[in-house]
Amino acid sequence: MSAPVYAVHAACIRGVEAVPVTVEVSMGGGLPSISIVGMADSSVLEARSRMRCALRSVGFEVPKKSITINLAPSDMRKSGTGLDLPIAVAVLALSGQIPVNDLDSCLFVGELALDGSVCPVKGEIAYQVLARDTHLTLIEGPSSPHQGLFEAARFELDNIARLRMGVRDAIHRCDLELDRPPLEMKHDYADVVGQEVAKRGLAIAAAGDLGLLMIGAPGSGKTMLARRMTTILPKLTQADQQEALCIHSVAGEDISGLLAGDRPFRSPHHSISAAGLVGGGRPVRPGEISLAHGGCLFLDELAEFPSGVLQMLRQPLEEGVVRIVRADGMYIFPSRFQLIAASNPCPCGYLGDREVACTCSATAIERYRSKLAGPLIDRIDIVLDVCRPDPSLIIEGAEGMDSEGLSAMVATGRAFALERRNDTEPASTACRTSLDRAIAAFHLDRDAEDALVGLSQCNKLTGRGIKRLCRIARTVADMDESACVRRPHVLEASMFQGRRNA
Repeated sequence: MSAPVYAVHAACIRGVEAVPVTVEVSMGGGLPSISIVGMADSSVLEARSRMRCALRSVGFEVPKKSITINLAPSDMRKSGTGLDLPIAVAVLALSGQIPVNDLDSCLFVGELALDGSVCPVKGEIAYQVLARDTHLTLIEGPSSPHQGLFEAARFELDNIARLRMGVRDAIHRCDLELDRPPLEMKHDYADVVGQEVAKRGLAIAAAGDLGLLMIGAPGSGKTMLARRMTTILPKLTQADQQEALCIHSVAGEDISGLLAGDRPFRSPHHSISAAGLVGGGRPVRPGEISLAHGGCLFLDELAEFPSGVLQMLRQPLEEGVVRIVRADGMYIFPSRFQLIAASNPCPCGYLGDREVACTCSATAIERYRSKLAGPLIDRIDIVLDVCRPDPSLIIEGAEGMDSEGLSAMVATGRAFALERRNDTEPASTACRTSLDRAIAAFHLDRDAEDALVGLSQCNKLTGRGIKRLCRIARTVADMDESACVRRPHVLEASMFQGRRNA
């Protein structure tokens, strides 16, 4: 006679997604034992001890049989403590200690404490997405009501002892706080005085999704400018917000700002490892560039980052995703972000300063400049010279452009660019090279083309440099709601290609 088997719906995190797992339990004769099969890591195997103590604490019995627990599919590695609850539910159901009614329509996720309490786990948003897509009722440990994202069925179970009365009577619905008041704006560009040109450059970068590097002496306001970048970007789309929420939830980060509609802002220290920046580890977790998805990634003191770590940003900048390959498969993390970097012009920070003399040797300056060159910097469109503001402006409390005004400029530029792309026919195939076709797509008038040729010859721009200048000029024209790029747009764009290697 075959041994009875009972199965429960569960899930585990893989990358930034929750993938379905079926917990199958079988009991048979032999020495009392609990075996877990199906490529479980150490955190899952430890569920045996947690389950034993939890069941005994609340008066359940651990069956004195040979218990085999299979986690299907067996060819996928399982990690995390969220499988504790479904394993315990399957064992209790098979041994007849709890009613089995409605268990097959539930998705169980939770960690067991030794007293039988059910604890929440990381990745709650990802589990909610899976429950919605599979039309299952999510049952998890108690958590903040702000963790709810969907109006789908989501219930809490605080202790497994309550399962004696049946799953429907043991759980209670989580009331989602759908009307969340927006967070107060803590930063505003009105707080930054004497940097109107830099603000204009940041608005152009935000309107055109352009990478930006600020170079200036210490105390010039580079960090203040960067931290306010998210205040002028448009609101997150629903799709980007959901992706960002999943990423932050899996990483165990606070999601209250995202739920309020704020874009993420990440500023990793220059000592960060490659796995910390790009993602990795065991189990594989998202890095800072994925946590910046939909928002800004600010790399302060860019020259202090290891060159190898910076070069790993090239693929995410071009493709908008991070691909990490491991023995058990490929992990894909979304990583579309606004790149902002800042650096001093030299080791002491005062090269080119009007008031403080630079104390660095020529060799030290050259070595420092070499760190700000290479393939990554070639993918940064705008380079801003940020000078220290006049102290009298700070003392007098001078006012300049605020976040609301800059945000309106960005919204105008993005809206016009979207309308222009929808109305524009493909570039003519009569152009001889891909660079010709790319420049033609920017729609420069004759005066703008003459200015572009003159600037290219004067500054000895490469093909990539010319295309970069055209991108900036096209964004400036979009902000002016101009169908053609004109000469003033090209000249203004050239202002934002300052000392790229200084």
